[in-house]
Amino acid sequence: MIHVDELGARVIVAFGDGSVFLSESILWGFILAAILAALGIWMGHGLETVPTTKRQIAAELIVGKIYDYAKQNLGNKAETFAPYMGTIFIYILLGSSLGLLGLRPITADVNVTFSLSLLTFLLIQISGFRYLGVKGKLKHMCEPYPFMLPLNILEDCTLPISLALRLFGNIFGGMIVVELWMYFMEWLSAFVSSVPFMRAVFVLPLNAFFDIFEPVIQTYIFVTLTMVFLSKGIAGADKNHEAKTGGK
Repeated sequence: MIHVDELGARVIVAFGDGSVFLSESILWGFILAAILAALGIWMGHGLETVPTTKRQIAAELIVGKIYDYAKQNLGNKAETFAPYMGTIFIYILLGSSLGLLGLRPITADVNVTFSLSLLTFLLIQISGFRYLGVKGKLKHMCEPYPFMLPLNILEDCTLPISLALRLFGNIFGGMIVVELWMYFMEWLSAFVSSVPFMRAVFVLPLNAFFDIFEPVIQTYIFVTLTMVFLSKGIAGADKNHEAKTGGK
């Protein structure tokens, strides 16, 4: 049976009295980040004007798709934010698909998803002040009517919570469903053989859904919502810039 106290990420190393520790989510998160950084450096070095290697062709294809994806939601601001969007897309996708390797997905840890959503929140707020200025940001928060200011503030504050819980809930829920199904298959196998063969065979469709399809969908939703709210947060930036420069 599944024990509730074992549902969280395992502690790999504890320091001192145990209040400071390294969990498997943090460990695999750092390892994944290091791998992506090394891969990015490898694919990005020695580029030529006319691509002649498969490495550069693959790199340009991936970057081109990311920029096109960002442009659909961010318009002329896509070049500024596409690197961030591409990074979190690949990171979340791979981190949510670790179940394919028999590992716990890092996004099944609410601490990880809250960290990612907090980055999105800070990006939106800082970008709003950067492109709109303090007065422009305040004016934007008072649209369409001044009495909407408290509601707009509340909406901004609840954004990271909703993003974090949506990603965590779907990935963690999928992990629980797979675990329950495997226990069920093990129970059924006991009626036929002492070897739990059903556990290894009939779990494959669920693995395909929750470790491949579900991570893709949830990653797409997370990044798309990030761009939608970012676009909303800097709406009117071009008009604000034109007003300051006299339309130049």
